[in-house]
Amino acid sequence: MNKIESLKNNREFRRVYDKGKSLSNKYLVIFFIKNGLEYNRVGFSVTKKIGNAVIRNRVKRLIKEAFRLNSEGINQGYDIIFLSRIRCNQATYVDVEKSILNLLKRSKLSN
Repeated sequence: MNKIESLKNNREFRRVYDKGKSLSNKYLVIFFIKNGLEYNRVGFSVTKKIGNAVIRNRVKRLIKEAFRLNSEGINQGYDIIFLSRIRCNQATYVDVEKSILNLLKRSKLSN
């Protein structure tokens, strides 16, 4: 992922949380909104309720990798945030990948 493709500052996250749409399933919540650009920007958020830093970083790596490997089929022009749920600390890579694909399909972001 390029640096331009990620949401970094609080203002960008707030805009997506406040004005965007959201869907959820067992492991993740997705927030998304059109950004008016020709590319997608993505943010990943893992709550402290999941566990210590080691567990949070593992969950974030799983989500990022699953998104990266499946990002070619996603419609362009959106700001997307993936927020982990507490159950995600027990999830395997396959669980996270299925969860991401399910959310992208339900939100009509993927083809």
